[in-house]
Amino acid sequence: MAVSTMDSESARTPQPQAALTKGGRSLLPFDTLSAKLGPQGKHYVCGSVAAFSNIMVTFPIQKVLFRQQLHGVLATEAVRQLQRDGLRNLYRGLLPPLLQKSTTVAIMFGLYQDFSRVLLDYAGGSGVPELITRSFAAALAGTAEAILTPFERVQTLLQDHRHHGRFNNTAHTFRTLLTEHGIREWYRGLVPILLRNGPSNVLFFGLRGPIKEQLPEAKSRAGHMVNDFVCGGLLGAALGIMFYPLNVVKSRAQSQVGGAFQPCGQVLLTVWRERGSSVVMLFRGAHLNYHRSLLSWGIINATYELLLKLL
Repeated sequence: MAVSTMDSESARTPQPQAALTKGGRSLLPFDTLSAKLGPQGKHYVCGSVAAFSNIMVTFPIQKVLFRQQLHGVLATEAVRQLQRDGLRNLYRGLLPPLLQKSTTVAIMFGLYQDFSRVLLDYAGGSGVPELITRSFAAALAGTAEAILTPFERVQTLLQDHRHHGRFNNTAHTFRTLLTEHGIREWYRGLVPILLRNGPSNVLFFGLRGPIKEQLPEAKSRAGHMVNDFVCGGLLGAALGIMFYPLNVVKSRAQSQVGGAFQPCGQVLLTVWRERGSSVVMLFRGAHLNYHRSLLSWGIINATYELLLKLL
């Protein structure tokens, strides 16, 4: 079967191993780890480490963006809010996204590979185009990520300064929501997350191979990293803009504690009216989200592909 365009470009291109060995010995400490993980397990590990690296670098930017999504303020005002909160609170709420993103990106890359393998085997000889099969695999992986919605929920509450006096930390927030409102409260904002994850995964995995093919051919490992960074960054930035209104809806819904669960469309309509029925105001913070996504997904894609080669 011809290789689908949904495969990672670097995964399709064998990398020379001569530079990684000397006198028949590996110069890298990854051989044993790779053997233990197996051909599929390494996708989960590479995705998790890539996401961890990204969160540590971009978390302060995410906090500024969150304030813009929630309150519709300018970036300068969001930064002033963080300054007023103090340096001590700058990384408040770090643990939930660290756990959530490390796990969801591991699921994103790992389950995509697993679902692709199973579905391609199942659809073999059925005449179903490989692109369709891999798109379905990407959508399933994105949907599976939504099981970790509680981490986004807690992150939202810890980043919202209006709840600083109510929730102390990650464990306290989880416990308070569960005891006062039940486990359903953990999943407030699930619908916009589902609407975002599946389609964005399909586009990400479907386009990153073709985009990389349009970039100048890399002649070195550093060149491959640059291409992977550009490819992932451009895709992440574009998808961040495309699905930005859903993230606004998610932030608004998840900032509420208790009360009725409002439909996704109703929350969007409420935000739209509050911001003067202005598209510009609805996308307030989108420019920062673009640059954050460019950096975040550039780091994730480049780190993932590098680790995949090393393993």
